[in-house]
Amino acid sequence: MSRKTALVTGITGQDGAYLAQLLLDNGYKVYGAQRRNTGLSHWRLDRLGITNDIEFVDFELNEMTNILRVLESTGPDEIYNLAAQSFVHLSFEQPIYTSDCNYMGPSRILEAMRTLYMEDDVKFYQAGTSEMFGSVREIPQSETTPFYPRSPYGVAKLAAYWMTVNYRESYDMFACNGILFNHESPLRGTEFVTRKLVHQLVKVKNGDQEYVEMGNMDAKRDWGHAKDYVEGMYLMMQQDEPGDYVLSMEQTHTVKEFAQIVCNHLYLDIDKVIKINPKFIRPAEVDLLLGDSYKARVDLEWSPKYTLDTLIEEMVTEELKYYGS
Repeated sequence: MSRKTALVTGITGQDGAYLAQLLLDNGYKVYGAQRRNTGLSHWRLDRLGITNDIEFVDFELNEMTNILRVLESTGPDEIYNLAAQSFVHLSFEQPIYTSDCNYMGPSRILEAMRTLYMEDDVKFYQAGTSEMFGSVREIPQSETTPFYPRSPYGVAKLAAYWMTVNYRESYDMFACNGILFNHESPLRGTEFVTRKLVHQLVKVKNGDQEYVEMGNMDAKRDWGHAKDYVEGMYLMMQQDEPGDYVLSMEQTHTVKEFAQIVCNHLYLDIDKVIKINPKFIRPAEVDLLLGDSYKARVDLEWSPKYTLDTLIEEMVTEELKYYGS
């Protein structure tokens, strides 16, 4: 059996790094698609010890000719599109850029696949998000729940979701969407609330800052580990028929509860080390996200291995290990 080839966009991010590790473990040749100016930013891949096992290619989501050339030169069996403008808060400040990256980017990849007659031979995965549910119409949220995004980020991701469905149905392409609820890890960027909490509370513990400024501590999220979620992505692409799947832990916790567990691990008093700053509150907040992943658990036989407690324990342990490095 010939070796499979995968092209992973956004490979320098959290999900891209864990997915690359999983694909390599399964014997794939992995091409890492990255923007030219991120060429030296491989710290996640370095930490996993896989940087030298990946062949990197310059890739721009907003440049159609570049996408065509990369697809022709790499000849992938599977394309995982994880690249995006991934910050919800920033999307309010840069809605046009967010739309171009998160909607037009995957649309260009799909059209490039069609242009190169890859419809029958190549599988495509689009990274969706629970933010597409936004102001939720029902609890919990499943594949049949109506969408109601509350940010330019969610709107752009939703447009890409429907474009993926459209190409699948119009051209009989293997194109699937993963509707992923929040997933974290030690490889998460410090711009995200969970890693921000862990990173800055460790700084408080070490006496390098007095407290952490936060926004809405009552927002509820369904948090899992990125390792579990990239396994779900991989399983979607191994099916005979394409589909769209929610991946979630089916449990919800507030940001304050997350912070409390971190404080417990670090023996800190949450009331003394957390302060609310209104500037970190979004213009339109998503208050409750809770996923129903029944379809993925049955059809894909997907089963998360981490709990919220083991996720946070790993994040704190790794933060302490690499603190100051």
